[in-house]
Amino acid sequence: MNNVGVTVDVNTLAGGALLERLNIELQRLAENIADPNTKADAVRAVIVEIKVKPDETRTVAVSEISVKSKLAPPRGIPTKFIVDRDKNGKAVIAELKSGVKDQLMIDDDGDLADDRGRKINPPEDSGKVVKFK
Repeated sequence: MNNVGVTVDVNTLAGGALLERLNIELQRLAENIADPNTKADAVRAVIVEIKVKPDETRTVAVSEISVKSKLAPPRGIPTKFIVDRDKNGKAVIAELKSGVKDQLMIDDDGDLADDRGRKINPPEDSGKVVKFK
C-alpha cells in the first residue's frame, strides 16, 4: 500500500461549509439536550460523512459531504380517553379531563365541569330550604 499524504484541511474543506454545517448540527444537539420534553439520558450523535468516488484513472474523485444528527425524540404526552357509544350505537371517544370517569371537577376558570371538561350550569338558588328525610 502506498504511503499517501493528506493535505486536506477540514477547516477550509468545501469553502468552510463542513464546519458551518457541523456547528449547526451541534447547536441542534445542544437544544435537544436542553429540551425538557426529551429523555435526559438519551444518546445523541452528530455524524460527519464524507463519501468519495474516484474516476477510472484514480486521479480525480468526486465527493459528497453530509453532516446530520440523531437526536432524542420528544417524550410522549400522556392522556386518557373515555370510549362509549352514542344513542345510535356509534362509538364515540372524548378526552377524560377529570382523571376519573363520571367525576365532576373544577376547570381552569373555576367553573364546575363534567369529566370531559364541559361546563355545567349549577341549579339556580330558589331561596327555599330543602329538607331531606
